[in-house]
Amino acid sequence: MAPNSSQSEIPKDWPQGTVYLRAPYYSKKLADEALKALVFLKTDLPTPEEARQTNPPYANVNITKIVNPIHPAKGQYGLFASQHLPPGSFLLPYLGYVHDKNDLDPTSDYDLSLDRDLGVGVDASRIGNEARFINDYRRVADAPNAEFRDMFVDIGNGKVEKRMGVFVLGAGKSGKRSKGISRGSEILVSYGKGFWAERSRQPQ
Repeated sequence: MAPNSSQSEIPKDWPQGTVYLRAPYYSKKLADEALKALVFLKTDLPTPEEARQTNPPYANVNITKIVNPIHPAKGQYGLFASQHLPPGSFLLPYLGYVHDKNDLDPTSDYDLSLDRDLGVGVDASRIGNEARFINDYRRVADAPNAEFRDMFVDIGNGKVEKRMGVFVLGAGKSGKRSKGISRGSEILVSYGKGFWAERSRQPQ
């Protein structure tokens, strides 16, 4: 599947030289076993209502340059809510180059695991969508307000596709996050301790 970018309809502040995706771009080296685990019949879903529709570009988020002088990504970009986002709600998928360990860029900071058992990841370093701009919460907020979760997208012809989605964190048992994410707030996830441990081992 080739990158599918119509330059006439891409998000504001999308970086030049990066292809905007509306669907994943699969590595030609990806094993048949992995493809079958990622794209399959809708009837094989545990519950059919799990299949979602997506409509890029995503009006619920904005790519925004960060000007806060104490933000660790100052001068770069983040992803912000363009409207109130309720707790537990789906925001957008994380799209990029879908690959396995034989087609891996070890220097990428945009590679997210899609299927750990099969060693499949999705790398948004050169091609992707708005989700590639989501920053880690550390040194920005006390805790993340969103998370990555498995999701399934209805791609037509009776088939669904496994993707990684971005969801607002639920309210929690205490209701602490019951307000969701307010308009204008930055969407923040946890990259995980493994990400930062690996980064600290890389030569500067």
